[in-house]
Amino acid sequence: MINWKLISKILGSLLFLEALFMALCLAMSAIYSEPDLLVFVISACITGASASLFRYFGHDAENTLSRRDAYVVVTLTWVVFSVFGMLPFLIQGSPLSLTDAFFETMSGFTTTGATVIDDVESLSHGLLFWRSLMQWIGGLGIVFFTIAILPSMVGGSVKVFAAEATGPMRSKMHPRLSTNAKWIWSIYLLLTVACGFSFWACGMNWFDATNYSMSTTATGGFSTHNGTIFLASPTIEYLAILFQFLAGINFTLLYLSFFKFRFSSLVRNSEFKLYVITIIVATMWIMYLLITRMGYDVEAALRSSLFQVVSFMTTTGLSNTDAGAWPHVTWVILGVLMFMGACAGSTTGGFKSIRLLMLLRVLRNEFHHILHPNAVLPVRVGGQTVPTARLVTLLAFFTLYILMFLITAAIMVLSGIDVTNAFTIAFSLMSNVGAGLDTNIGPQMSWADLSDGLKWLCSFLMLVGRLEIMAVLVLFTRSFWKKS
Repeated sequence: MINWKLISKILGSLLFLEALFMALCLAMSAIYSEPDLLVFVISACITGASASLFRYFGHDAENTLSRRDAYVVVTLTWVVFSVFGMLPFLIQGSPLSLTDAFFETMSGFTTTGATVIDDVESLSHGLLFWRSLMQWIGGLGIVFFTIAILPSMVGGSVKVFAAEATGPMRSKMHPRLSTNAKWIWSIYLLLTVACGFSFWACGMNWFDATNYSMSTTATGGFSTHNGTIFLASPTIEYLAILFQFLAGINFTLLYLSFFKFRFSSLVRNSEFKLYVITIIVATMWIMYLLITRMGYDVEAALRSSLFQVVSFMTTTGLSNTDAGAWPHVTWVILGVLMFMGACAGSTTGGFKSIRLLMLLRVLRNEFHHILHPNAVLPVRVGGQTVPTARLVTLLAFFTLYILMFLITAAIMVLSGIDVTNAFTIAFSLMSNVGAGLDTNIGPQMSWADLSDGLKWLCSFLMLVGRLEIMAVLVLFTRSFWKKS
């Protein structure tokens, strides 16, 4: 049976943290002396009061989670955070409906970056900061953040981590998961601070630098200006490329390379090599097309293509140009990058490079088996043999990913959306990119034209994409709710 008392206790503890984050936005409103100060006071009070209620119902629960409890906790945490996270948008009196506010909030926490707000610049500094902060919190995982700062708050943290973490392989830098989480969040914070300081030093005002640093390192894509076009300066664009690239690397690998000075681990890592090679090949290909077909000069072609390639592969969704105006073949390239994603254990979405690497090695082995039926050919990644059970899970995940993509695209087409947009929206949602490529929903456009029904579907798909399908869909199986 599901231990609802314990789940209520954990949700209450997490909501106290969300109320604290809202208080940070309150401080931002106070700095700019804006009238939405009361908005965050009310939102924080409602969230805090609800947290107390959740804690009360679970006050006598034992602090031990089963695997089922862990999956319920993780999914409910993201939903509940989004429900309370939309309060500032609703209380502020903005033209956002309940549907739009939930869509915007879910897009923030899942780092998708799709927005239904046509005029972002009309928002107060407090609300802009809240949008960026949501992405930053969701970058490495809401529950994972809690394990890092308050490990005793989440019992059975290993099971929770397994339900929320991305990627098929789990690498550890320390025997204790809470210590692991602290190191990973320390690296994340360091990247964010370095990114923000770099932007500010190159001419951005401190508010934009802070928001863009959170959006960049969380690979989220929310902007403080209309659209996601990143036109501050070429220097800042190159810095954004660098920090998006770093955020796309497995954080355990970053720790080993830059804190333990084991730089050889980067060179030897198969997933990292695939990540880098893919970026180089895709950038050179698009760069060639921009020079030969659109008359770009070499530097502009390099900067534009590299920015888009890194942005789409890391599922950030920021842009420094309108890729929708590029030759159609570039749409295919960027679409493949959206699907592929960067490294597991990073802030990025997508299928993940390591899964693609494992699939390619499975295919290679199958071709060998055709010629040598009796050969024993294990699948190896990073010098480790991948267990057969994990390969079965990989193939199941791949099948579900493709099925959900096709079903989503079909629903979009039946709703009257053209085929190009239907496919790019489906890829965008499942990979948590938030940007399409056509002229209707593109890097410079809003998602506001979708119907309310489609927005709720999109919100669900953002959640499914962020928690990598299985953790959410398992809740909809009959066996999950059986007592035995």
